[in-house]
Amino acid sequence: MSAHMTGAAERSAIAEEDLLRARLYRLLARFLARPPSREELALAAAMSGDHSELGKAVQAFSEVAARQGEDGVAQEFHDLFIGLGRGELLPYESYYLTGFLHEKPLAQLRRDMEALGIAGDESSPETEDHIAALMDMMAGLIEGSFGAPADIATQKKFFDHHVGSWAKHFFRELEGAKSSVLYATLGQVGRVFMDIEEVAFSMD
Repeated sequence: MSAHMTGAAERSAIAEEDLLRARLYRLLARFLARPPSREELALAAAMSGDHSELGKAVQAFSEVAARQGEDGVAQEFHDLFIGLGRGELLPYESYYLTGFLHEKPLAQLRRDMEALGIAGDESSPETEDHIAALMDMMAGLIEGSFGAPADIATQKKFFDHHVGSWAKHFFRELEGAKSSVLYATLGQVGRVFMDIEEVAFSMD
C-alpha cells in the first residue's frame, strides 16, 4: 500500500494496545505476502508469548521459526500459495466469498479503499483482496498510514466487510494445510487474533 506515515505526535496518541494490534497485522501481512528472509525469520524466532491463547500461539510460531531455514520456508510458501499451476490455498477475499477470483467482493473493496484514501500497490502482482494486502490495510487504518488513525467504527466496518467475513476460515485452513509447518503456527496466530478482533469489535 502507498501511505503517508503519521508523525511522532499522532503516533504517540495511539493506544499501546492498538499499536500491538497493528504489529500483529503487519506480522501476518509480511509472512503472507512473500517468503520471509533470514532476517525476518530471526525476528520471528525472537518473539515471545504469554499464557493467553494468543500468547501461546505466538510462542509456538516463534519456536518453529527458530528451527526453520530460509530455503525450507520458501518451499513451504511456494507449495501453499503458488504451486504448479496453483498452491494448496487461494488467499483472496473474492475466492473465499464467491468461489471465484476477481468477483464482486474485489470491486466493493476497491470502492471502499477509494473512500478511505487507500491506494493499491501498483508494484504488487496480487489483487487488493489478497490476505496480505488486507492485513496491511488493517494495520494502516489503526496506525493512520492513510491519513489520521481510523476510529473504531471505521475499523470495524472495514473488518466486517473485508476481513471478518472470511479470514478466520482461511487461517483455519492454513493451520491444517498439508504443506504447512511454519505456516500452520502462523495460521493459529491469525485464527486466534481474528477471534479476538471479532469479539472486541462486537463490544464497541
